[in-house]
Formats: sequence, structure tokens, C-alpha cells
Amino acid sequence: MATKQATKETGLFEAIQQFCQDKSLDRELVLGVIRDSLLAAYRKKVGLEAETDDRCQVDFGSDNKNEIIISVLRDVVEDKTTNPLEISLEEASKLDPAAQVGTQMRVFEKPQDLSRVLSSQAKQMVFQRLRDMEKELLYQEYKSKEGELTHGYFQRWKKDIMSIDLGKVEGIMLKKDQNPGEKYRQGDRLKAIISRVELRPREPMPVITLSRASGDFVKKLFEMEIPEVYDGIVEIRDVARIPSYRTKVVVTTSKSDVDPVGACVGMKGVRIQAIVRELGNERIDIVLHSDEPSIFIANAISPAKPVEVHVDRKRGDALVIVPDESLSLAIGINGSNVKLVSQLSGFKIDIKTVSQYNQELASPEAREKLDRLFNAQQEAMEESDDQYNEVGDEEEEDSGFTPLSEIPGLTPRIVGLLEAGGIKNVETLLEFSQEELSKISGIGKTTAEQILRLLRESIEWVEEG
Repeated sequence: MATKQATKETGLFEAIQQFCQDKSLDRELVLGVIRDSLLAAYRKKVGLEAETDDRCQVDFGSDNKNEIIISVLRDVVEDKTTNPLEISLEEASKLDPAAQVGTQMRVFEKPQDLSRVLSSQAKQMVFQRLRDMEKELLYQEYKSKEGELTHGYFQRWKKDIMSIDLGKVEGIMLKKDQNPGEKYRQGDRLKAIISRVELRPREPMPVITLSRASGDFVKKLFEMEIPEVYDGIVEIRDVARIPSYRTKVVVTTSKSDVDPVGACVGMKGVRIQAIVRELGNERIDIVLHSDEPSIFIANAISPAKPVEVHVDRKRGDALVIVPDESLSLAIGINGSNVKLVSQLSGFKIDIKTVSQYNQELASPEAREKLDRLFNAQQEAMEESDDQYNEVGDEEEEDSGFTPLSEIPGLTPRIVGLLEAGGIKNVETLLEFSQEELSKISGIGKTTAEQILRLLRESIEWVEEG
């Protein structure tokens, strides 16, 4: 009987040893869980109260710890007793002939009695606590990795949710975190970012949510593939993304001798191509950061090259004028390009071709709309030049020069921009070329061309009259 029991114990410890290896758990911690569980089971068996725990012990034998020993410190009394903390003198003498009434002795359970202690209830208690321990350890391990890049192997689909084998535990990838159009077969290796780790009462293991659709995933790929980003020489300021369509990555650097865009693209595009392949040939634009909104929007609207960009900081609107043949590039597939630029800049983007812009300038209603769009800019200029303008107006009244407002079709906004640039009358305007006008803040090449066209028409009309 004792041999059979020892075999059972040895089998139990072999299983525990294997369990510790499979789950990467510390053996001593696991044995501590078993000790506490057996103690609780034994206390329940004999009806002991919690405060008597210090009189009960569970120990493991010295022979590779394959023997379980349960003992209790009992008081020796004269007569037979049912109190689990007492033992009669007669029974005590059988164990220790020197036993005396009023003393204490530690009584050990016989090996054959251990089977009744190690009941199914005790086993369930042990393994439940071990599972809780494993769950907590895995949670702590992966919680510290939130936001980091990891890799795993595709296992199966659960409706729209992907199950990913991460080695110690399975992760999940919700539909919103997947790249549309990507297909996997069982065992396929994939990279993803650990976006969230949480404990749920009804789940046996931590719930690890992965993502391949977030901007942070792209950022981590840049850190992995581009040394300058990893070392902090090139900083990624922002990432805007429409998965499987287009991603825009805003970069900058504090080092004047480093080209942040070139560093990310690499020689002949070799660096960026590695990231593009990982994203299933998704288009990636590298955008140079600028604190000036108009310059930043001009950079971000790539691959289109705008002719002019006007912004209204107060209203949060921006007008981007592009060549007629670049309209589709500026808008992008399903509006993806302009959406990402708006997301990065925080401005509502209105894109017009040169032809559309010229046509709208010819319409009084459109000019009024454009005036409202840039009203904040005009007001700012007028406020800064109030005193100067007052003096200038008095001088013009006395000088006999023709005010700019006399030119038909020239809007108050453009008049304000010209006056802010030092052009106070028609006679002065006649001395400026298109190139010189385009250099005035807020004018640009297209607007300069329109001003000169209106000026020519005005001169012809005056001369004919």
C-alpha cells in the first residue's frame, strides 16, 4: 500500500515538474501553492479553525522532494478525545514512550492516510491556484510589452477575429486592427504591435490584443528598419494612416546635416521598401515637419506639388491650389490623401485646380467667399498696419495717385495684401512684375497673375473711356 502511494506521489511531482517547465513557473513557488492548498484541505478535513494554522505543517521529504508529509502539533491529554488538537496519553505513548500529559508532540499522518487528504477537491484547489499564478505572471510579462512590436503565427479565425500564437499564450486581432485584404494560412508568421493587455474574470489567460492597422505599428516598423529613427536622430512627430491604402509619416530632426526624409527612404528607396512590403505594398509618404501650417500642408499633400497654399488659422480652413493635372494626386483614392493631410494638419482642406481658382476669381460671389475664407488673415494684417494705413490714406488723398480699390474685380483681401507689401496705389503697382508680386506674403504666383490681368483690363477700360 505504501509503495503504491509513493508511486502516486512521485507521479504527482513529475507532473508538477513538467508543468513548471511548460509554463515557465518557479518550482518553489508552485510547491508553496501545493503546500497551502493541502494545508487548507487537511484543516477542512479535521475541522480546524484558521487561527490554528500555525500548529499544522505540510512538508516535502528530502528525497528529491517526492514525499509529502502532513503534521499537527497536539496536546497530550489523559483520556481519549475527538479534538484534532489533542491526543490521548495512550496513543501518544505508542508514538513516543516518553510522552507525558501536559506536553505537546507533533503527530505525522501515515502515508496511506494521505490519499484521503489529497482528495479531488484538494487537487482542484492546487491547479486552480496554479492557473491563477500563471495568468498573473503572463499578464505582468505582456503588460510591460504594451506598445512593442512582436511576432507570432496565425492559428485560426474565430468569426472576424484572428487567433495568433505568441508562444506562451494566444493573442487576438480584432477586425478593426487588421489590414484589409491581408490573407493568412495556418502557421504563417506575422508581425504586430501589442496594443492592449487586460485581465478578464471569465478568461483563463490574459487577453492580449494585437494590431497591424495602427499608426504605432508603422512607427515601430520604422524604428526597426531605420537606424536614425531607432537612435533618435530622426524623430517621428506623427503618423496618419488608412490601412492598406496610404500612410503619411511626419519626420523631423534637430541635426542640420541630416536629411530626415532621405534617411527614411534610403538609397534608391531600399529602406522604405522593406516597410512597404511588410504592409502589403501600402503607399507610404514621408512628410517633412514644419511649424508653418502653409508649408506643412504643402509638404503633406505629396505626391501632388501645390502652386499655392493659403491658411486661415482662426477658422481652421486651408485652400490648396494645384496644377490641373495634379488634382487626382492631391485628392487620392477615395479621398485618402486629402483626408490624411487634414488629419495631420488639423485644417479643413479645400483643393482647387488653377483653372478652378481663376474661374472663381472672375465671379463676384466666389470672390466674396474667398474673402470670408481669408478674412482672419486680412484682419490681422489690417490691425498691424492701422496706423501706417491711416497716414498713407491721408497722403494718397493729397498726392492724386489712383487707389487700388479703383481696379474693377480687385477684392478687399487682395488690396489689403498689396498694401501690406508696400503697394499703396495703381501707379506703384504698374512698376511690379509678376515674379515680384508673387513674393509678397499671401499673394503667390497664381494670384499675382490674376492681379496683373485685372490691372491690364482696368487700364484698357480707362484708356477707351
